[in-house]
Amino acid sequence: MHEITPEEAKRKLDAGETIYLDVRTVPEFAAGHAVSAINIPVVEINPAIGQMEHNPHFVRVVEASIPKNAQVIVGCKSGGRSAAAIEILQLAGYGNLVNLAGGFGGVMDASGQVLQEGWSTLGYPIEHGQKEGTSYESLRAKAGPKP
Repeated sequence: MHEITPEEAKRKLDAGETIYLDVRTVPEFAAGHAVSAINIPVVEINPAIGQMEHNPHFVRVVEASIPKNAQVIVGCKSGGRSAAAIEILQLAGYGNLVNLAGGFGGVMDASGQVLQEGWSTLGYPIEHGQKEGTSYESLRAKAGPKP
């Protein structure tokens, strides 16, 4: 799997060359995300059991929101969920996907030391909340009812 540094991701996003797909949960996205990122969580919290589960609508919402030939940077908190999302999307026919090394929050050790910088630890522009057209709620609505 190909990875891209936050520095290269910022350059590509600033140039309008790519889409940033943030696959973190809705609350994580709302708390802060890269400017222009769209949110489609690969996992969601199941309130009945308090555990994360695969989002059954993930591929359908991505397909309704992102063309299969688009260049896409996929990011999460530190890189694990985005790697899983890339595998899922490759099976769905997406080919121009790169994983954001370090994710949004960077990779930290147990003491909180930054081992690998992420988008936010480098101080890159961040938005908070959710907007029409980039929030999961609006993108899922655009995808329509499950077939």
